[in-house]
Amino acid sequence: MKSSIANLQRAIYLVWQSSPRWTVVGFGLLLIQGILPLGQLYLMKRLIDTLTLGVSGATPETLQAALLWIGLIGLVSLLGDGCSALSKLTQTVQTEAVSDRVHSLLHTKSIQVDLQYYENTDYYNTLHRAQEQATYRPQMVLASLLQVGQSGLSLLGILALLSSLNCTVPLLLSIATIPGILMRVRYTGKAYGRVSSWTESERQSDYFHTLLTTEPHAKEIRLFDLGSLFSQWFQTLRTKIRREKIYLATQQSRIDLITNGSATLAVCVAGGITAHQTIQGAITLGGFVMYYQAFGRGQGFLRELLTNLIGLYENSLFLQDFYQFLDLKPTIVEPEDPKPLSPSWETGIRLENVSFNYAHSQRSVLKNINLTIEPGEVVAIVGANGAGKTTLIKLLCRLYQPTTGTITLDGVDLGNYSITDLHRQISVLFQDYIHYQLTVKENIWLGDIEVEPDSERIWAAAHKAGAHPTIDRLPHGLDTRLGNWFEQGEELSIGQWQKIALARTFLRDARLVILDEPTSALDPQAEAEVFARFRQLVRGRTAIIISHRLSTIKMVDRILVLSDGQLAESGSHEELMQQQGLYARLFTTQAQHYQL
Repeated sequence: MKSSIANLQRAIYLVWQSSPRWTVVGFGLLLIQGILPLGQLYLMKRLIDTLTLGVSGATPETLQAALLWIGLIGLVSLLGDGCSALSKLTQTVQTEAVSDRVHSLLHTKSIQVDLQYYENTDYYNTLHRAQEQATYRPQMVLASLLQVGQSGLSLLGILALLSSLNCTVPLLLSIATIPGILMRVRYTGKAYGRVSSWTESERQSDYFHTLLTTEPHAKEIRLFDLGSLFSQWFQTLRTKIRREKIYLATQQSRIDLITNGSATLAVCVAGGITAHQTIQGAITLGGFVMYYQAFGRGQGFLRELLTNLIGLYENSLFLQDFYQFLDLKPTIVEPEDPKPLSPSWETGIRLENVSFNYAHSQRSVLKNINLTIEPGEVVAIVGANGAGKTTLIKLLCRLYQPTTGTITLDGVDLGNYSITDLHRQISVLFQDYIHYQLTVKENIWLGDIEVEPDSERIWAAAHKAGAHPTIDRLPHGLDTRLGNWFEQGEELSIGQWQKIALARTFLRDARLVILDEPTSALDPQAEAEVFARFRQLVRGRTAIIISHRLSTIKMVDRILVLSDGQLAESGSHEELMQQQGLYARLFTTQAQHYQL
């Protein structure tokens, strides 16, 4: 209960932050709409009583009075219509504002959380539920609260009115409504559990939908004739989810039938009581209409009140997924008193007894790594797939925190530097670089957004990466949109995309340049051209290259050989070849493929 109340409070505050003025308007409309039903009932009573008098003896005064009551009823109805229209506008504005606010919060938290969260199934389940529910649940909380206030205010007036007729009528009203509401409470808890249980299946079906409908997978799906198989798997998952939803809808319909049926019986009983009072002469015909309508409306208000209270409970259950996501705590955080990071490094990077294993895994990806990378040194990291090369890079970039050991820069632990300052001095090209569906200029500019978007440095970076011939052939040069997601986009080959990504890396004036398989998609001539200029491009900087093509890294200062997460060998190409160890075997094996 405490967590539900806390979630509701956070949701209300979220709505208030998103649109404070419209929230005030909504509360004002609540008060007006809460009072109007009583006014309408009273005016209707006066009209019917006036008409009753007119039937026995019509006079000009009676007609004038009747017209007056009709006019007032019309004005109240128009006021109600105006409030209803304004309420819909208010709800639309608030819904859009809350949706934008929620997306902003989701994006902010997604950026803040550690990279390891993206390698955790529970994270994706939580994110999926947060994205599914959070864009509309906070607004539903506010709508339910407003409706609770409006229904409660109207209900108090109705109960006071009905009590003047017979004290048993309000009791009858409660007996007819509350049992069905209690059934709804029980149903809501079970529904939340069932909805949460199919999150994984929904994500899997979304995955198969992506495989079937997006370009990166189109070639392989057609060549291996996987379309029908994936479509069948998708339908199997959707059938399971559909059955769950139909089951919940069936339970909901059963509860609605019981609730509405008991309400209808109660209206009939209340109508009999009111009719008896009218025949006995205790109330007028207008009083009969007023009390009969009051009972029906009171039943509606009580049902709305309790239904919206249940809605608040239901929304609080689903909102806990959203707030669970927002409450995720990153382990890599900004230090309270960050050390200044010099633009020129003095002693370089040092790893001491560094080990790392992923969360929820006991297997160590890196084991007791000890090494020093001097300022201005160009280092290559080689090893078999899964040896830990890319993981080591992510640790150096402080995307991960070492499980044990320390990583220092100029003698200071990386955790004592500002994350932003540290990342400003690092430029990375990962193997799985992004194909941004933006212009060529924007693709390169994203490497350093502090550079002016029209800076000559963008074109210079394209030259360094060897991307300028490709750009010259595009219809709008640097202003050509790349990719095929949007109109007038030009798709590139994998090798051409890689040159654009290289240009993005070279744009940043970083102290450390890291290239993870930087030429894997380039032809031999283009690869040779890149590495021929590489030493000049990184002059005065520290550089780390990961590559499986050992013939291209002979020009580096030092080669680090990783094997099963451990640093197996270290030295220049000549030194390692003389050792006749793992590197020599790898190099000789590759070289044999180029020999006749």
